[in-house]
Order: sequence, then structure tokens, then C-alpha cells
Amino acid sequence: MAESHDKSLHTSADGIPTSDATSPDVEENMSIGRYIVTRIPSLKPPMRKAPNPFKALALLNFQQWMFFLDGAGMPFDFFTVSLTASDLAETFDKSVTQITWGITLVLMLRSVGAIIFGIAADRWGRRWPFVVNQLLFVVLELGTGFCQTYKQFLACRALFGIAMGGLYGNAAATALEDCPPEARGIISGLMQQGYAFGYLLATAFARGLVNTTSHGWRPLYWFGACPPILIIAFRLCLPETETFRRRQATREEVRGGVAKSFVEEGKVALKRHWLLLIYLVLLMAGFNFMSHGSQDLYPTMLENQFDFSANAVTVTQVVANLGALTGGTLCGWASQIFGRRFSIIAICIVGGALLYPYTFVTTKAVIAAAFFEQFCVQGAWGVIPIHLMELSPGSIRTFAVGTAYQLGNLVSSASSTIESTIGERFPLPPTATGTKRYDYGKVICIFMACVYVYTIVVTLAGPERLGRNFDAEHDADLAIVAAQRGMDRDGDLEKATATQRE
Repeated sequence: MAESHDKSLHTSADGIPTSDATSPDVEENMSIGRYIVTRIPSLKPPMRKAPNPFKALALLNFQQWMFFLDGAGMPFDFFTVSLTASDLAETFDKSVTQITWGITLVLMLRSVGAIIFGIAADRWGRRWPFVVNQLLFVVLELGTGFCQTYKQFLACRALFGIAMGGLYGNAAATALEDCPPEARGIISGLMQQGYAFGYLLATAFARGLVNTTSHGWRPLYWFGACPPILIIAFRLCLPETETFRRRQATREEVRGGVAKSFVEEGKVALKRHWLLLIYLVLLMAGFNFMSHGSQDLYPTMLENQFDFSANAVTVTQVVANLGALTGGTLCGWASQIFGRRFSIIAICIVGGALLYPYTFVTTKAVIAAAFFEQFCVQGAWGVIPIHLMELSPGSIRTFAVGTAYQLGNLVSSASSTIESTIGERFPLPPTATGTKRYDYGKVICIFMACVYVYTIVVTLAGPERLGRNFDAEHDADLAIVAAQRGMDRDGDLEKATATQRE
């Protein structure tokens, strides 16, 4: 950058002021001691002027809205196991803890899908890897619905994990790459709430489809194979994002062509940003522990420990996810004003304060606590899509976002199993019918308190690149490759070299 590093403000590639402590070029040349010293001062909210949410949304054109709707179409298939755990345990003659291994396997293998489909999306585009993902959802949801043994069930969920792993990075890139900078925060929050909306839909459809026919829990999985067909048709009607097409055009101008340029970009990005990629995994481990630790075993706690009826569980889960939808949207938008890290830390502190009522109020009043707790959990998550996009190297953006997210899932994959196993060490008096009961609430509360502390510390320690430009013209890694290999046109080489100097 043209400005001296001793100035307090720099201008990002899209003209948005960024603090000295969070400017990318400054961080890369900063000593460890200096970096540590800047962590707390850099939390000071930039108080950027942001349009109100409705004006921010009005900034998107028709195509950008279509990309957002496509990226926000997260499947509810993952939640079907947690919502039918007791029924699955009865069908396969296993304990709830053993059934939760179906959740654990999905979380463990999603990183494999993130690597495979992330590389494919960065190399060949966002569209076709996304379509393949959805086709696999169709096949594997149908397969799960026809499983007759516990081993078949685990096999289907393991393959489902690979398919699901490829979705997040591609969805984030599709929804946010072309998004106007002023609208990124609220679009990030809305996009992330595809997760909460999927949970909401799964809860509602589970109430209507599970144990309402002679087929028990199976219709929920058969139904889960239908929405991806519509999503595939929708995606085939959309082109690649403008950002990706410009990147491909730039790669074509590099000597050696697109394939060699992509490989070289990956090598440069990994060499320059390996420490940042590790940080992203650590950050996402905390966030995935937060969501799975607060949600996966919660329906079981309501039913088993609090003795809620099926209707009461459904109402509580629906209200909780309405809180999640609200929190993610508002906090994502607020992060445009207060910064990504400050927004995450502030809402995590509030979420920690609400843990006691969330897990210890045994009456229907817990519904209010569930609303506000999930407001905080998904409020923090609402910042994550754009935070990851702004931190990730542009040349491998889909791979970096998806793999960091899914490796974080891998680290947190045993959340529900850990909670269930520890919970069984705290038995409660059985029901009148002899059903065993456990104090899951105590375990969830302690577990989540630890998760909040970890997430706050990791977020505090990390960088922030609020307002970063996603265009290939502002990608230093691509500029380095262009300068090393040379470009077919002298003017482009000069432009690339100038970008590298910046």
C-alpha cells in the first residue's frame, strides 16, 4: 500500500478504511509481539456507517439475489438423525448414544467432501460441484429411509457426510462473492440462517411425518430426497459468479493456462497463508462445538429429562430456531458497523450468561430461554460466512472456507456423543413406565460454558479483514503467480506486478 505502516488507518482494496492492526499487508509483516499487543486495541468497533438492513438488501441486483437464494438453500437432511434418535434406537435395537454415531460420522467425514468439492469448485466453477452434491443428497436420503440394519444406517450417513462436506464453501462463495460490500454483513447472516431454517423445517416435517404412518420414521428421510431435486433445477438456471469468471479469465492470460495457474496459485497460497488456515480450523472448531453442543442433544433433553410431550418439544425447537433466524440476521448486519471479531465476542458473552435458564428451567418457560440462547449461538454464526470469506486466500477460497468449516466439524464431531455419554453418569429417577432418565441439562451447560470461553479467546487472537475485495485484480497470490510465470499480454503483467507491490 502507498500509506506508511505507522499510520493508524489504511484503505482496503475497495476503498473501505481498515485499522492498522487488521490490514492484510501489515499483519504479514508484523512481529509476533506486536501482533499480540494489537489484539485488544483492534477490537475497538470501527463504527462504520452502514445502510439500514432494507437499503442494504436493495443494493443487490436480480442475479445477486438468485446467487444468495441458491447459496442459502442449506439442506435439513443433517438434522433428521437428531430428531429421530429415539425412534432409530428402537428400530435398530441400539442405545441413543450408539445412534448419535450417525451424527458423528457425518461430522467426521464432511472434511473429505470439503477438500474434494472445494478444489473442484475453485478449479472448474461453483455450479457443477454443487449439482453433484445435491444428486448425492437425493440418493443417500432415500437410502437411509430404506436401511434395515444399524450397519447400513451408519454406511449411508458416512457417505452423506462426504456429500454434505462439499456444500458449505461452495454455498458461501456463491452467495457472497458478488455481493455489494455494504450488504455483506446482512447477507452473511441471512445465508447462515439457511442452517437454522433447515432445522426449523426438519422439526416441523418430523412432527408431520414421523410415526404418523405405519412406516415410523422413514417418511422423513424419503421426503428429504425431494427438495434437492428442485434445488438442482434452480442452480442449472444460473451462471457462474462474476467473480469466478473474472478469475478464470485472468488465469487464461497466464502462460501455461488455467490448470497450471490454478496449481501455482494453490502452492503460493498454502506457502503464504498456512498459519492463517490453521487458525481458521481452530476458530471453526469452537463454532461447531457451539452449535452442536447446544442443539444436537437438546430435543433428547427436553423429552427425556424434562418430560416434554412431542408437541412441546416441537414448539420449543421451532421457537429456538426463530431466535436463531433473528439473531443471525441482526448480528451479521451489525458486524458491518462494529466489526466481525467484536460482534462475535459480544454475542458469545451474552450467550454464556443465558446458559443456566437454557438448561435448568424445567417448565415451559424454557421456551423463552431457548429463543434467546439460539439467538446468541446463531448470532455469532451469522458473522462467520463473510468473516471466513474475507480471511481466506482468494485463489482457494471455496476450498479454504469449506475445509476450515468441515475440519472444525471433525474436531467437534463427537459433541453429542460426549454429552450423551457423560449425561448417562448422572441418572435421574426413572419415569412411571420405567424409562431411564439422565441429567443432560447439567452436562450441556458446563460443556457450552467451556466452548464459549474457547471461542472468545480464539476470536480475540485472530485477524480481521473487514471490507476485503474479492476480485482477482486485487488478489496478491494470483499476482505473484502472474509475475513469476509471465502473462500473455504485457499490460496485464504490469497490472499484476503493480497489484503485488500494493
